[in-house]
Amino acid sequence: MSYLIRRLGFYLVAFWVAITVNFLLPRFLPGNPIDYFMLRYQNQLAANPHLLDSLRPAFDFKHQSLLVQYAEYLKNLAHLDFGVSYSQFPTPVNQIVGQALPWSLFLAGLSTLLAFTIGTFLGIVAAWRRGGTVDVAVTPFTMFTQSFPAFFVAMLILYFIGVKGGWFPINHSYGEGTQPGPNLPFIASALRHAAMPVIALLLSSVGGWLLGMRSVMINTLSEDYIAMAQAKGLSNRRVMLLYAARNALLPQVTSFAIVLGYAITSLVLIENVFAYPGLGYLMVTSVQATDYPLMQAIFFLLTVGMLTANLIADLLYAVLDPRAARA
Repeated sequence: MSYLIRRLGFYLVAFWVAITVNFLLPRFLPGNPIDYFMLRYQNQLAANPHLLDSLRPAFDFKHQSLLVQYAEYLKNLAHLDFGVSYSQFPTPVNQIVGQALPWSLFLAGLSTLLAFTIGTFLGIVAAWRRGGTVDVAVTPFTMFTQSFPAFFVAMLILYFIGVKGGWFPINHSYGEGTQPGPNLPFIASALRHAAMPVIALLLSSVGGWLLGMRSVMINTLSEDYIAMAQAKGLSNRRVMLLYAARNALLPQVTSFAIVLGYAITSLVLIENVFAYPGLGYLMVTSVQATDYPLMQAIFFLLTVGMLTANLIADLLYAVLDPRAARA
């Protein structure tokens, strides 16, 4: 119980610091939302100079007290009310984020699950058959692809597979004329549009899962109970999966929760390369438009996702290894 209280206390403080930084960071950026409106509506302003007078008190943040803004920010945050988007005025921020969030969750969840599954399995095989094909060929290849930035891999895939090869669509999340919903044409279209971003994320992350599982698996294979299981005449597959791999999975499982939380943050550049309408793509457009409410909503979701994933990983590790809770 004391371990749980300590961890919850730590994450509550981290959460308060994160939301405070979330409040301050956009306001320290150059520019002012009212300038965006003046540029966007310059033709209308030429005919009516008082067009933005009613909006200036709400959007001209540079001339308002930070304390007043912070109190209003915390009040709205408690109700999960992020206000109205400046760049897509007068659409509520919650509506815009609600449209982009499912696509990022789908992309991040699918790529992380595939990378975890493929990398862990390859790591088991590489450790069990050291010097074999997987260990000699696949392991160096995955480490090579992981050494490049994810956006660079994404650009190569976009050019060679999307533009030159024409195998998959190069932008958006589903095809035009496709009716969104639980129907096969929409699901097939969504999977085809997500194929290249998922491949880019896989090539950039599967090597870490492989190498991590391989290292822990090699250490596990040196344990006495593995030698005992082999001495009893158990099959190699049973020893590999039920004895060695099962005990070596602990770091992988805890890492999965953390990586899943960070997965959405890694989509910022990937989604922009493929013009995929998720949170990453939306965040870049909101920064370019100085859209404070939209920026804060996205940063808040990313913060909550990362802190929640780390908390789950801490609690899961304590359950799987009770010694951690007594430390």
